[in-house]
Amino acid sequence: MKMTTSLLLAGISTLATLGVSQMTHAEGLLSADTLSVGMEVSYPPFESYKDGKIVGFDPEISALLAAKMGAKPQFNDTKFTSLILGLGSNKFDAVISGMYVTPERVKSADAIPYAKTGASIMVLKGAEVQPKTEQDLCGMKVGLQQGTTWVKALNDLSADYCLPNGKESITVQEFPSAPEVSQALLSRNVQAQLEIAGAAKMFAERTKGRIEISSPDLVYPQTLGMYVKKDNAALKASLESALSAIKADGSYMALIDKYELTPVND
Repeated sequence: MKMTTSLLLAGISTLATLGVSQMTHAEGLLSADTLSVGMEVSYPPFESYKDGKIVGFDPEISALLAAKMGAKPQFNDTKFTSLILGLGSNKFDAVISGMYVTPERVKSADAIPYAKTGASIMVLKGAEVQPKTEQDLCGMKVGLQQGTTWVKALNDLSADYCLPNGKESITVQEFPSAPEVSQALLSRNVQAQLEIAGAAKMFAERTKGRIEISSPDLVYPQTLGMYVKKDNAALKASLESALSAIKADGSYMALIDKYELTPVND
């Protein structure tokens, strides 16, 4: 009887430990057991719709992280320019949407680096001007998605490099979404498009060769970050722990290889 009681108490202790562990993993979430993620679902291969489902690198890594946290993922399709604002107003727990880590963004939210990539320059197939680097964009009309870091980068490049070197300025034209930039390129309303390398490759493939990548190397290489509210240290710690866990079990690297990205190290 004493042994049975001891075993029973041990079992209760184990269950209690597991329960505390799960609660710790889910700490900081807006809704218990659900990791709500903000993303703009028009950005393949990071996130896009396929047969009514949200697919891509970001939803896949979100699902892996949520599983390690004892939660289920929930995706909220939100305009790119409204993601950080939505995070601040508690519309979702985190932003995981192919978003670079920048000094401006980390003033408003905390970032957790989760992959590295860079941009590619896209032009119409057979275009007379084939820019290989960002410096080659001087004198060109370049389409960009609103809210991306390249808006400031190209305006600075125009002022600090193009004009001082006797070249024409870069004309930056912004659009609400990346697919709309590609449409403007196809319509010849812009001469070039700057886009994250993975997305650029996907857009080029979807146009069946009408758009091609002209830059042989990555332009403006940077780090991608997951964002959480500044006052949510508990969720930041949970996500960092979950990220370490998927690195340890190999699922992170498998996903990085699948989408041809560069991993971040602890």
